[in-house]
Amino acid sequence: MPNSTPSEGTAAPRLLDVLRDKIRVRHYSLRTEQQYVNWVRRFLRFHPQRHPREMGAAEVTAFLTNLAVAGGVSASTQNQALSALLFLYRDVLEINLPWLDEVVRAKQPGRLPLVLSKSEVAAVLRLANGLYALQLRLLYGTGMRLMECMRLRVKDVDFAMQEIIVRDGKGAKDRVTMLPQSVVEPLQAHLQSRRALYEADLAAGMADVYLPDALARKYPNAAKEWGWQYVFVTTGYVRDPRSGAVRRHHQDEKLLQRAMKRAVQAAGLAKPATPHTLRHSFATHLLQAGYDIRTIQELLGHKDVATTMIYTHVLNKGGRGVSSPLDELVP
Repeated sequence: MPNSTPSEGTAAPRLLDVLRDKIRVRHYSLRTEQQYVNWVRRFLRFHPQRHPREMGAAEVTAFLTNLAVAGGVSASTQNQALSALLFLYRDVLEINLPWLDEVVRAKQPGRLPLVLSKSEVAAVLRLANGLYALQLRLLYGTGMRLMECMRLRVKDVDFAMQEIIVRDGKGAKDRVTMLPQSVVEPLQAHLQSRRALYEADLAAGMADVYLPDALARKYPNAAKEWGWQYVFVTTGYVRDPRSGAVRRHHQDEKLLQRAMKRAVQAAGLAKPATPHTLRHSFATHLLQAGYDIRTIQELLGHKDVATTMIYTHVLNKGGRGVSSPLDELVP
């Protein structure tokens, strides 16, 4: 990629605004919006003073190749950039060009998920501090993704049924997972302090919370209700990047990622475990306990059971259960 950062041109800001509007109409997440805007901006800077309508397969391929060769990005990152450009041409510029289907996606390596043993999970959870310990226990005990935990609402924790409803998960799907009995008491204690914070916000006129899918217009008072509040929130008020409203948002996921890293290091583990590793460990340990693969698929929210099948590698110890000939040698 060129060392300089050329101007995106006078048409670029308007193009990016249209891009944002198209993304929001489709109710894509803020993270997806930020990533797509970033990739389109980088594409425009890579081909300065040229409008996307004037470019084709050669320019897109050159950009993606530069990412891989000069930028050294992973296959998944390269494919994310391609997805952003496909969205630009098809949904923003409304150009359905045949060459778009001919651009080859980078082949992603088939890697097995990193999994912690039960003793390693116990060590990490034991060494995590305060609220982070509760959050990590929830991730391992429910199989939730990191952002699903961060975006958890009060109304979706059902103590009577001992379940958690995961709303708008990957693929915009809802699902139900269990509420571990061992986290009920600490979670209830946390919600008591969270309720006190909510009451203070309500008294200060700052209890509004972000509502998805235009629910704020349909139910004007819902944004101030206790049930819609995030379970885990910021310590102060922050500005909503889309609406500009100043209010309390859900906790920054980076804080939990750092807490997990500290706990892993304190436990002396060589494995580069992250909060998502706890989700992998959840699925793996359920398989080892003999639970049905379809049940685990539903708990994880996988669309295809083939995705869940990746965890079955743990049932084939060594090379698919084959004993090494070394162990058969007579001393």
